[in-house]
Amino acid sequence: KMGDAAKDLSTEQGKTIAEATGEYARAVETLEWNGTHAEELSAPIPMGPNRMIVPEPLGVVAAFTPWNYPAVLIARKLAPALAAGCPVILKGAEETPSAAVHFVEALRQAGIPDGVVNLVFGVPVQISRHLLNSPIVKVLTFTGSTEVGKQLAKLAANNLQRCILELGGHSPVVVCEDADLATAIPAISEYKFECAGQSCNAPSRILVARPLYEEFLSRMTEVARKIKIGPPDDPATEMGPMANARRIEAMQRLIEDAVDRGARVETGGTRLDQQGFYWPPTILTGVPKDAKVLHDEPFGPILTVAPFDTIEEAIEEANATEYGLAAYFFTGVADAKRALIGGLAAGAVSVNYLKGVSRDAPYGGVKQSGYGYEGGEQGLRSFQSLKLVNGLGSFG
Repeated sequence: KMGDAAKDLSTEQGKTIAEATGEYARAVETLEWNGTHAEELSAPIPMGPNRMIVPEPLGVVAAFTPWNYPAVLIARKLAPALAAGCPVILKGAEETPSAAVHFVEALRQAGIPDGVVNLVFGVPVQISRHLLNSPIVKVLTFTGSTEVGKQLAKLAANNLQRCILELGGHSPVVVCEDADLATAIPAISEYKFECAGQSCNAPSRILVARPLYEEFLSRMTEVARKIKIGPPDDPATEMGPMANARRIEAMQRLIEDAVDRGARVETGGTRLDQQGFYWPPTILTGVPKDAKVLHDEPFGPILTVAPFDTIEEAIEEANATEYGLAAYFFTGVADAKRALIGGLAAGAVSVNYLKGVSRDAPYGGVKQSGYGYEGGEQGLRSFQSLKLVNGLGSFG
């Protein structure tokens, strides 16, 4: 029951009921897309009169999912693996276990044979070492921090297990001089402060053309201040608490470091004085380039805002992190669009909107944001071996 599952997720993670319900809806869409295309993408691919490619399942998949979007990320791993014909061992997130339990139980009720989908919880290091030390496991798919992703990739190297790694992000938004602020500001605010900013795709650094800078900052700050923070089960709540004390401590460290280096807090900046892990939307300006908040993934409701004078300068600043997961920009000028699409170092670039990851498109990071693809045909192919068959004519 999606309603019960959404309530459980909201209780565990802190996102609003509306956000949790929307996440489960996206997860179901992912299951449906992969199920619909499973037969088509498992069929032989003709390569001419005497050749073809035969897709075959790679084998057992070890899937590791995080706590921030557990339902949709479980779906993005389970659905293509199963559609490709691979059994899965799912290590669910210990802090948000209900999503994994609901998913596996729903699949069991739908008729998935015993042993095809397996669920385990426990100490992550012990589980990852045990699974990746086994030659039975052929694929590792992981979403999480860059640090943990590198550790898992090292373990997977021993048995040459294929890796699909969606790691950290530090997404820029470039707001050009011709941008429509009535469109840009609500889009940035909604996508940034969903799930209290605990998303690797969430925008974190806003770069604004200098002629628009003061107006943008004023309007963005006003919108951030008006966001209603409260219990996730309150229908009036627009942003719930953060997931745990670790995220609160991270917000404090990043903001204290930035302020110590000369940054200014336009709004927010301190933990709310109420029970729970509540941190308000925070906007920083005048942040020096060596501040940690410009380099460490914030993973929370912190935005930095800075002006730029040229597109070249904006691209340089946008690319000035080790991450390359997502980037966004707002402009209607064709030359600026071409420059930004070609210049931004990211696995996905969005023009004049900010949205979640599509179920039918490949998605993956560059630089320290990982490698491999989830979603669409390429996501399903990640769990297949493409066997090339030559000389078919000789078989008559």
